[in-house]
Amino acid sequence: MSSTIVAVDNEHARVCFHAATRIVHHEFKQFIHGERLRAALTAGAELLEQHRATKWLSDDRKNGALPGADGEWARTVWYPRVLRAGWKHWAVVLPENVVGQMNLRRFVEDYRKDGLDVAVFVDPDEAMRWLAGA
Repeated sequence: MSSTIVAVDNEHARVCFHAATRIVHHEFKQFIHGERLRAALTAGAELLEQHRATKWLSDDRKNGALPGADGEWARTVWYPRVLRAGWKHWAVVLPENVVGQMNLRRFVEDYRKDGLDVAVFVDPDEAMRWLAGA
């Protein structure tokens, strides 16, 4: 079995599962929204479910603020799904864009209030190390 299972890899996003550390990992390669965003996050949810993983690394350095409809979808469709699948630990690499940072921090705070173990980073390697030890 390959140590990394890639579900999505295109010009917008890469979504994979690292078998050795049992981490679902997405990297947004540019601003992503709408169906492309939803497809990437859905692919990650499927990996979380299939592999009974509990850890997710979000590398959002190249993304910006989510449009309202995508934020609402993430909160009402994707988030309940990944919680049911067993999601427990989230490492977040913040967007370089300041508005994107503020937007993502709202998700971080909301999810922390729900009991998710969340840590915020600027370096994806540091995020991966933290998550591997969680």
